[in-house]
Amino acid sequence: MAEGYGEYRDKVLEFIEDHENWRKHTINLIASENVTSPSVTRAVASGFMHKYAEGWPRQRYYQGCKYVDEVELIGVELFTKLFGSDFADLRPISGTNANQAAFFGLTQPGDKAIVLHTSHGGHISHMPFGAAGMRGLEVHTWPFDNEEFNIDVDKAEKLIRELEPKIVVFGGSLFPFPHPVKELAPVAKEVGAYVMYDAAHVLGLIAGKQFQDPLREGADIMTASTHKTFPGPQGGVILYKKFGETEEIAKLQWAIFPGVLSNHHLHHMAGKVITAAEMLEYGEKYAKQIVKNAKALAEALAEEGFRVIGEDKGYTESHQVIVDVSDLHPAAGGWAAPLLEEAGIILNKNLLPWDPLEKVNEPSGLRIGVQEMTRVGMMEDEMKEIAHFIRRVLIDKEDPKKVRRDVYGFRAEYQKVYYSFDHGLPLRLRE
Repeated sequence: MAEGYGEYRDKVLEFIEDHENWRKHTINLIASENVTSPSVTRAVASGFMHKYAEGWPRQRYYQGCKYVDEVELIGVELFTKLFGSDFADLRPISGTNANQAAFFGLTQPGDKAIVLHTSHGGHISHMPFGAAGMRGLEVHTWPFDNEEFNIDVDKAEKLIRELEPKIVVFGGSLFPFPHPVKELAPVAKEVGAYVMYDAAHVLGLIAGKQFQDPLREGADIMTASTHKTFPGPQGGVILYKKFGETEEIAKLQWAIFPGVLSNHHLHHMAGKVITAAEMLEYGEKYAKQIVKNAKALAEALAEEGFRVIGEDKGYTESHQVIVDVSDLHPAAGGWAAPLLEEAGIILNKNLLPWDPLEKVNEPSGLRIGVQEMTRVGMMEDEMKEIAHFIRRVLIDKEDPKKVRRDVYGFRAEYQKVYYSFDHGLPLRLRE
């Protein structure tokens, strides 16, 4: 034990070790998390974390960036190839930071925006109390079809023509089905609006060609975080086709630097670059298995007696499975998520489209994501086992501590990170 303040170092390192051991033996179904490969983890822990770099590669405001520059240029090349964009900016340090840059670069205070409401899955950065509001935008929300669990195209078209917004935003945090970009982008452009797509949750599925391709469907700009279905370190990215005038693109780039960031966390940038290479190599197989697993989990949960959203639409086309647990307990998701955590099953409560905002602490829903369990090698059969664990806790009312012991043993078999240069594909996909 270190003396003096060294004890705090010891405590922190102990908590880190405890967390890592705990996480490796839980079924993590948080839809906004993932696990990085050993190669990416090595990059994030590298000496790049000590370096500062402002501006563009080879045009920096700091000296000593020659190696950093080469890595970032490789990243631009790989991301543009992966997503078919004309340019990729790896500098945003989060998805919200990327959204901030888009709002500040493409709009002015008082401009109108149409976004997804939080109850319908919209991200907080799109809201009046988030980045959009900080920019001073007049925020309106898409009409939503609860039955389709998606934007109502006919009503949305009318709203665009009525409001003539400066920007429309697709994408969100509750995202089981593609959004109608192809249908609504032409209408938005008729009234002079930019079309933005927040791909934070589905970036990896887009990379693996298993979801809609927003830039081909009419989006001008795609923002994203890099640590959900795209299994990199926490960070952000902005991808875009050439749009508008050169001056407009320059405003967007200025909004990133010096607008909403200076240094862009170079160790995370390096991790993003390796992840892009992994996704070019393995992304299609990874994304396919994610969607297969999500559908398998949804079907298994329905068979176990849960009310899974979207049955008539195949439950999901993404990594997410949405479950309504309001019939199981008055506190619904606010009751279910902590109870499952006791059993080593980690997911989050979530508002559903019919929930009032006042129910934010006790919403009807659970949001489940399969991307991390897919990356450690699980497939459809394991999804059935996970569904049964969840049933044991929430429907059978079994002691979570007893279920936790079984979860621990189940999870112990899945400790490698696949779809990576370190471990390749899961054995069952090599056959």
